[in-house]
Amino acid sequence: MKQNSNTIILGIAIILTAIILGNAYKSRTQKQGTITVTGLGKKDFISDLIVWSGSFMRKNLNLKDAYATLDKDRETIREYLISKGIKAENIVFSSVNINKDYEDQYDKDGNRTGSDFTGYTLTQSVQIESGEVDKIEEISRKVTELINSGVEFYSNKPQYYYTKLAELKVEMIAEATRDAYARAQKIAENAGGDVGSLTNASMGVFQITAQNSSEDYSWGGSYNTYAKKKTAAITIRLEYEVD
Repeated sequence: MKQNSNTIILGIAIILTAIILGNAYKSRTQKQGTITVTGLGKKDFISDLIVWSGSFMRKNLNLKDAYATLDKDRETIREYLISKGIKAENIVFSSVNINKDYEDQYDKDGNRTGSDFTGYTLTQSVQIESGEVDKIEEISRKVTELINSGVEFYSNKPQYYYTKLAELKVEMIAEATRDAYARAQKIAENAGGDVGSLTNASMGVFQITAQNSSEDYSWGGSYNTYAKKKTAAITIRLEYEVD
């Protein structure tokens, strides 16, 4: 009976020794861990497309007369823009918006008694989309000259875009990846290891802000359209094994 007990104990000891040795070997062959780093890609650029719009209006008790006057204004605006060097095909007029205007009437006690028709207000807008950014920008500042022609014109602030954004984004991703890898190398070096295989990669939010501004970044991404000179930024999060 005692001999059987010794045999069992010896067997258990052999199994435990095998487990311990196996775990020790496994620990020696396993990677030391992982490094997670974030790289930044950042580029300054100048917009190469401008979109500018404005609106004009006329009011008259007679709809036909109001439209006739608005039609003359439209031709005046078209001729003005063409004279400034804008191509006719780049000038796009919207449909005419018609509103009936009324003025409320009140009695001596301040109670509303009804309303009187005061006329029709007709409004139309014009939009210019062009790659001649500087030219359109200058015209948008001087378009108030139309007032001297009797046109009630309201100019909107130009919006600026970049037609090569896809290519720019690829360049920025490459820059952010290089930046992240350099950070990983430095961390691994300080820890006495080497950067191993890439195990995970994810791209952060793409942001476009005005250059040299205090504009805040947004979690959902921002796209500034009111600055001609912009800064684009993107982050890349990489995870590497450490050898």
